[in-house]
Amino acid sequence: ALEQIKARIAYQKELLAESGGHTYEEEVDEMWKWIRISIMAAVPICVLSSLKDVFFGEHEHAKEGPKPDYLAIQTKAFPWECEECPLFDLGCWKKCRAEKA
Repeated sequence: ALEQIKARIAYQKELLAESGGHTYEEEVDEMWKWIRISIMAAVPICVLSSLKDVFFGEHEHAKEGPKPDYLAIQTKAFPWECEECPLFDLGCWKKCRAEKA
């Protein structure tokens, strides 16, 4: 396997020598060309997406009040004292503790 890898590397070096390859300066120029193209594409996309969010970004928040039963499906009880209350639902915790007292 090691001999095969060495043969492939030698073949690649041979192909590179035949084609002349690129100079260091050509490689750097190509890199900067693609950096400029990327910036020229990314900046307008970011600006347009920000403008879209500012002008058309209105969305509805969840309505206050009790949620329908189909949104509170649980397959098993939570592992704390109020089994039906989510961990950070303080209203549910207060109600649960008031019922237990």
